[in-house]
Amino acid sequence: MIPLCDLKQSYASLKTEIDAAMQQVAAESRYILGPHVKALEHDVAEFCQCRHGIGVASGTDALHLALRALRIGPGDEVITTPFTFVATTEAIGIVGATPVFVDVDPLTFNLDPAKMEAAITPETKAILPVHLYGQPCDMDPIMEIARRHGLHVVEDVAQALGGTYKGRPAGSFGDAGCLSFFPSKNLGGFGDGGMVVTHDAELAERVEMLRRHGGRVKYYHDELGLNSRLDELQAAILRVKLPYLSQWNELRRQRAHRYNELLADVPEITPPHELTDQGPVVRRGNDVAHGKPPLLEAVYHQFTVLLDDRDAVSNRLKEEGIGNAIYYPVPLHLQQVHAHLGYGPASLPVCEQLAQRCLSLPIFPELSEEQIGHVVQTLRAAVTSTCSAANAAP
Repeated sequence: MIPLCDLKQSYASLKTEIDAAMQQVAAESRYILGPHVKALEHDVAEFCQCRHGIGVASGTDALHLALRALRIGPGDEVITTPFTFVATTEAIGIVGATPVFVDVDPLTFNLDPAKMEAAITPETKAILPVHLYGQPCDMDPIMEIARRHGLHVVEDVAQALGGTYKGRPAGSFGDAGCLSFFPSKNLGGFGDGGMVVTHDAELAERVEMLRRHGGRVKYYHDELGLNSRLDELQAAILRVKLPYLSQWNELRRQRAHRYNELLADVPEITPPHELTDQGPVVRRGNDVAHGKPPLLEAVYHQFTVLLDDRDAVSNRLKEEGIGNAIYYPVPLHLQQVHAHLGYGPASLPVCEQLAQRCLSLPIFPELSEEQIGHVVQTLRAAVTSTCSAANAAP
């Protein structure tokens, strides 16, 4: 069995440190907004090259509270991607704003900046780019459009912590970056957790107030907030893991590039592309840098390929004990929850096509060369089998 993500190996490699951290929290018995939360907020903000970090209960809450702190609400529109998890638009809807969907690039899966400006109206207040699968978005044109139209930018960095664009971390470009510490994330805890990072002291103070019932002083409440405090136990675990994150991200890159090498002669499979100065390209382990750093560094939260007969291939892999997943089978603009927005089939064709063809394969730092080889061998056989079946059909 090869899992999509092996959390057991991740824990085993740091068991002594993690167990000690949990025991320390129990011994100190400061479970809510204790010293580990404060230290993690500082360290993660520094990692993201931001001035402030505010720990919250989940990545969804990070998005929600960042939007609220920016006073985005009823009547406002937020431009975002339809090809992501529903948490992105949940946060927009919770504050009373309306998501406006813009189609994505067919090779990077991220928001296509060339299509954004046409979606801006007098009601547009923000852009919410999602750094999907661990690849940062093309932030320069996004930020230029935002500046030109006076829009806020809230980055969804749930899948891309440690990814960089022109040497800067994802999450450090907009008004706020929103992180998730869900267990399967590149930096994952033992439950839900999240954080807002920002350069803006006033925004940080407002998020901090909103996360604890809307008050700056205990028992005195300025507005309705919510209970969304990062758990002290999760913070202690994440503090153990954070120093390893860059190493883990590099191991993910190496494994992704090895997949690309082994799949190079399989024309039925389109591997993930990374954005470069020359456009999206497939990165392999033997790539040579040409005297300057890459446009971006992806961190491969997922390794997602495109292929026909995706469902049949997925089932074949599962039968052979190889974990895989479809992120995401139905774009957000076609979900029932957003039916009232009036988008119909073929309204955003790129993401709709991707949703029919995308398949995520096992990727995690401990994935071995032997396991990668077995995944690729099984994938080749599955693709060949489905192609033969399709050609034999009357």
